[in-house]
Amino acid sequence: MAEQVKVSQKFKRLCTQFGKILGGESEIEEGPVCFVTRMTNLRTTILGRRSLSPLVQMQMFSFESIDKSGRALCLGETAVLQNQVNRLVSNLRKRGIKVTALHNHWLKENPRIIYVHWEAVDNPLVFARKTKESIAFLG
Repeated sequence: MAEQVKVSQKFKRLCTQFGKILGGESEIEEGPVCFVTRMTNLRTTILGRRSLSPLVQMQMFSFESIDKSGRALCLGETAVLQNQVNRLVSNLRKRGIKVTALHNHWLKENPRIIYVHWEAVDNPLVFARKTKESIAFLG
């Protein structure tokens, strides 16, 4: 980050809580955007090689654009094994979260990995709890 972002203490506290609920590292980007990352433990190979890359292993969550009622644009993304997609999508949808994309990133990965993206306009801490509940089965 080139410049120091001016952020209220309230936003900083909210971002820290958001990260704690999701079990990840939180940081604040210009905007301000609260951005949280967390590593998974997917056991996969790409082109026959074991991958521990954050491009494969990282889950990402964010919130920004908070309105006066405390609702924000909240986003999430994770990679899952192909046989976990339906359960994750169902978990998110039953909590009122919109699933916006299902796609692959890699060729010749084993087992098959699918990336899932989701979004909501919600209180960030409520979104974090709903997301945590939805992804809990991933381990």
